[in-house]
Amino acid sequence: MKILYYDCFCGISGDMNLGAMVDLGVDAGDLTRELGKLSLGSEYEISFRRESKNGIGGTKADVRLKEGPHEAHGHRYLKDVAEIIGRSGLNGRVKQSALEMFRRIAQAEAKVHGTTVDEVHFHEVGAVDSIVDIVGAAVCLDFLRPDRILSSPVQVGGGFVRCAHGLIPVPAPATAELLKDAPLKSGLVPFETATPTGAAILAANVSEFTERMDFTPERIGYGLGSRDLDVPNALRVFLGEARDGTREVQSETQYLLETNIDDMSPELFPYVAEKLFAAGALDVYETPIVMKKGRPAVKLSVLTDADREPEAAAVIFRETTTLGLRRIPVGKRMLRREFLTVGTKYGDVAVKRSYYGGEPVKHKAEYEDCRRLAERNKVPISRVYGEVERAMRDETGENPGGQRNDSVK
Repeated sequence: MKILYYDCFCGISGDMNLGAMVDLGVDAGDLTRELGKLSLGSEYEISFRRESKNGIGGTKADVRLKEGPHEAHGHRYLKDVAEIIGRSGLNGRVKQSALEMFRRIAQAEAKVHGTTVDEVHFHEVGAVDSIVDIVGAAVCLDFLRPDRILSSPVQVGGGFVRCAHGLIPVPAPATAELLKDAPLKSGLVPFETATPTGAAILAANVSEFTERMDFTPERIGYGLGSRDLDVPNALRVFLGEARDGTREVQSETQYLLETNIDDMSPELFPYVAEKLFAAGALDVYETPIVMKKGRPAVKLSVLTDADREPEAAAVIFRETTTLGLRRIPVGKRMLRREFLTVGTKYGDVAVKRSYYGGEPVKHKAEYEDCRRLAERNKVPISRVYGEVERAMRDETGENPGGQRNDSVK
């Protein structure tokens, strides 16, 4: 199994990703020719050069905008970007991959600004350089064809960044939304190190964020940024083979925090659960129990990883009446998962698909997407789920259980 691993120790941006991919082995000439199929050559120039940061050699990618009438198109809608990509001579895999990354950005911007995906002005990420960065990322991934894409926790930096709306905190709201399910690190430097474009590349393609590197590296690439820092301003990428071949079941250690509570108002438990999830808890649940002397009580159970365990424990001690808790290390085994977006007549739905033995074994539509589309289209939510299953059969040849239907090509 070929593994591509993003080591985001100093964040990630679109140009750093392009530099890292070329440094890893993607041919710069081939990449430039593929980008030429966008028919935007009159609007930009792209170049790659060898440089070093803190003594580490890598590749610096530069996308420079040309002056001209095209500058009026600095702000684009998703439909404009989709038209540029759709009419290009790029292959279908690259088109789909690039559109998915832009769709992720549009969804994040829409949520942040309280508007719809179709109404989103892309501002900076709609500019030509970001189109080149995202389509270039899709071209590189299509060239490398990794079986799995992993990433380290993402360093986002700190302070504030200036955008079309003024000064906003780091990570930028769209970046934070794109990486809301990823482990983040902050404060390495007082400025932005993870951009919305870089975040979208990770959000659309990474199947797991982990610090474990359970593979044998064969090639390593460095994509260089523009700043000179105490640490290398670079994105590092690894390409290698999984040590255990086609492993599909992943294992990791987490912690189960438990406490029995018999003297707290029941109406407070939902509030405590919200605080725990905000602190990074992976799961929170309550179980009715009977304690000594026949007293009814609730067992509060919280599942968390090692990094977030202290924060979860702090919430329990501050927000509940308990004086102590049990801390139990638990082993967790998980099927390999990936996310894909399925188009239905009601709208796009994210679907989580899992694998075992190299084959898809099950999939599940994201509830929040289905609920949103059911409310928007004023149809029963079961009908949205049914459209997702129909789309999965049509597009991937899978039946509702996840098994492949050999009659579908």
